[in-house]
Amino acid sequence: MALNLIVFAGFYSAARNAAHYADTLGQALGGKVVLLHVNRAGVFDPYAYLSEDLRQQELELQTDTAAALYRQAETLHCPTEVEVTTDLLPVIAQDLAHRYHPALFVMGQADASPSAPANLLAACAELLRAGHQPLLVVPAGAAPTLPRRVLIAADREPFALAPAAQPLRQLLARLAPALVVAHVSSGGQDDAGCGAALHAVQVSGLVSGLPTPELRGYEHDHSDQGLLAAVQDTRAELMLVLARQRSYLSDLFHRSVTAQLLEHCPVPVLVLPTTDAPANARATPISNALSASA
Repeated sequence: MALNLIVFAGFYSAARNAAHYADTLGQALGGKVVLLHVNRAGVFDPYAYLSEDLRQQELELQTDTAAALYRQAETLHCPTEVEVTTDLLPVIAQDLAHRYHPALFVMGQADASPSAPANLLAACAELLRAGHQPLLVVPAGAAPTLPRRVLIAADREPFALAPAAQPLRQLLARLAPALVVAHVSSGGQDDAGCGAALHAVQVSGLVSGLPTPELRGYEHDHSDQGLLAAVQDTRAELMLVLARQRSYLSDLFHRSVTAQLLEHCPVPVLVLPTTDAPANARATPISNALSASA
């Protein structure tokens, strides 16, 4: 099955690098790349109470933008399509997901300035998070090469893959990278938490068919800083974090922590939508071992 990628496109360095990174992934995955250009993102349609002619007028102003995107598409190696819309709304995101069945939405990492592009990227990321769509954020300095070492940030809370995240199992299987599960604890070492984190990743099916990931624990009072240290320590080339439906269950996957990682991580960050794990996935490795020996 081909795995397609939808990239938030533009002409500045972050967007251009994200497109080239997606092109490299797309070649490995046998899919197409869709260059998507939007002016705004949000829950409410700004034209809902205005004439549809006004929307069409704005789209007509994007003719040169679309033409430039088609020229950009010609520089990529994957089969590429171009989509231009005024606003990324929930219904638009759902329509794109229905038509292209993307494995990922891809965007360039926003810089630290409170610029309009940075605000747009943040709004797009939040809308995709709410819609449970996988999101890959690529720093401007990330080399467009396939990741050979992937860091999976996990805690002791079990999880299941959301429906939109199922293709990511195929993505990892095709890339076949070295895998490291990282667990961050505060207030002391927590070997039991590390073991439970690895167990949660394995039971989810995310790494099925792949070698058992290496397990490393890190002590830090701030989860995001602990994970950034883990990236440096493991020399990871991609970080995978979990987007939980009820993020208050774990400080590690609180939205503010994920936001810090998306803004500051020096390697691409893949945000994986998850759901609550079924009851039979909540047994700890120790309880399973005791049951097996009884």
